[in-house]
Amino acid sequence: MLKGALHAHSTYSDGEFTLQELRDIFLAQGCSFLCMTDHAEYFDQPSIDRYVSECESLCDGKFGLIAGLEYRCARNMHILGYGATRPATSSDPQEIIRHIDSQEAISVIAHPANDSFDWIEAFDTLPSGIETWNTKYDGRYAPRSGTFMLLRRLQHRAPDMRAFYGQDLHWKKQYRGLHTMLDCDSLEPAVILSCLAAGKYAAQKDNLQLPSSGVLPEELLAEFDRTHARSRRRWLILKNFKGALDRLGIRVPESVKAQMRRIF
Repeated sequence: MLKGALHAHSTYSDGEFTLQELRDIFLAQGCSFLCMTDHAEYFDQPSIDRYVSECESLCDGKFGLIAGLEYRCARNMHILGYGATRPATSSDPQEIIRHIDSQEAISVIAHPANDSFDWIEAFDTLPSGIETWNTKYDGRYAPRSGTFMLLRRLQHRAPDMRAFYGQDLHWKKQYRGLHTMLDCDSLEPAVILSCLAAGKYAAQKDNLQLPSSGVLPEELLAEFDRTHARSRRRWLILKNFKGALDRLGIRVPESVKAQMRRIF
């Protein structure tokens, strides 16, 4: 069993950590792999070559660092390509899914917005998975039950579609407690990706384990909604307070904003 994490950004796009720093901090957490998803629009061919090469150079018998991209699509939809290393020219999400799949990579719709659910359900081309918990977008305390319900509806058409659980790591002062426990005995990137695609994993946060199927008891989904709502209310209070300070020309110190990212 390998402990790792999904959905991270480095200084190759808009993250604060270098690839070396990411390897070091996740190794210190007892992790054996990390799937990168730097934003595709930051790259040209020379920089993507450097990115892939550096990820490969940081793989060894202790850790697997897997290059991947996050593609920005129409209506601000984001699609992760775990193992994808080719930028795209289209902004159509279904074309992006096909582009990722053509690389034998894993296509995952990231942190789907509530108002995009109907649109996603109308897609003819479906991804390999849905990011059902993103601890940057949803918060560290609980995901939205609606994202799991979206996945459940899509699984009627695509039974092998998976639930993915990502940190969306950008900042040094950001929560990093959601991990992926992979039923795999190799640190080879291709093997890790194969195990992810096959659903041989579960998410772990503290004592909570969540399956790759995304099928959860109704009581747990209801508890998620209650917890998420409480966290969201607190976050909105702070956001409104910051907005009021901004209007008064008072700048919130970066150190305070960094602590808020860690809390929420």
